[in-house]
Amino acid sequence: MSESLGSAVPLSTTEPRPAAAQRVLPLRHPGRWIASAIVLVVVAQIVHGLATNPFFQWDRFQYWFLRPTILDGLLITLEVTLYSAVLGLLGGILLALARLSKGPVLRAVSWVYIWLFRSVPLIVVLLFLYNFSALYRTLSLGVPFGPAFLTFDESRLATDMVVAVVGLSLNEAAYAAEVVRGGILSVDQGQHEAASALGLPKGYQFTRIVFPQALRSITPNYVNQLIGLIKGTSLVFYVSLLDLFGSVQSMGSTYPGDIVPLLLVATAWYLILTSVVSVVQFYVERYYSRGALRSLPPTPLQKVRTGLRDLRARVRKEAAI
Repeated sequence: MSESLGSAVPLSTTEPRPAAAQRVLPLRHPGRWIASAIVLVVVAQIVHGLATNPFFQWDRFQYWFLRPTILDGLLITLEVTLYSAVLGLLGGILLALARLSKGPVLRAVSWVYIWLFRSVPLIVVLLFLYNFSALYRTLSLGVPFGPAFLTFDESRLATDMVVAVVGLSLNEAAYAAEVVRGGILSVDQGQHEAASALGLPKGYQFTRIVFPQALRSITPNYVNQLIGLIKGTSLVFYVSLLDLFGSVQSMGSTYPGDIVPLLLVATAWYLILTSVVSVVQFYVERYYSRGALRSLPPTPLQKVRTGLRDLRARVRKEAAI
């Protein structure tokens, strides 16, 4: 009996399995690979068609891309976008504060303004302002129904640039107001109560506590508006301002054989502008995420470095096995 117990092999002395036998194989995803292959084939076909189709005339695209006429129109597009974005955001902040105020007149006027300019197409606003001098040849400031102190000649004041900026700003302010109002409402009510409990002035509460937190919600939504504004500047061509799209249209009328490459030039520049805005959006959102997230989202360069580091570690692991 003792010999049989002595000859038994205890469980704790069993030899461990080799490392290769303990390797955990990842779950296979054949559907994912098939879908990726189909997408790559479709993308390759699109790129091949764009590169080899003579209808696109890429040599003429290269000729027009940096022509002074195109660059002058691009500069006007940037100027109109910059002025309209700043004025539209400032107007949107004022309209949002008016809608959130306790005064019924301010709330009513703000609501009517937002309702009106969100309902009327932008091209109608621009054309109305362009022909505004036919309705009012002079503008004056003074006592209502009384004498005027200052008088302006509307035809001299309303240049093509002014008409474009004012029209886009009026339209942009209506949409920016709702973006800003939504961002302010997204701030936790406890922040307002804590600021009021400390006895801080209303202006200080808004500029230093409420609005910086609201920017986390405002930034992505307003950047969408800004991208729409960049593309919306193409409508100023109808008020005789030769922006990027206007320059392309003008050159297309002079050189009808280059219409397609000229449209591709405009498309490429709009893609560049919106891509730059998207990059700025990422860093602005990352900046205002401080304090709201435990760790900031990695930048694209950090993602590439992490991916390369993980790939090297995986290759070394595979080589060791």
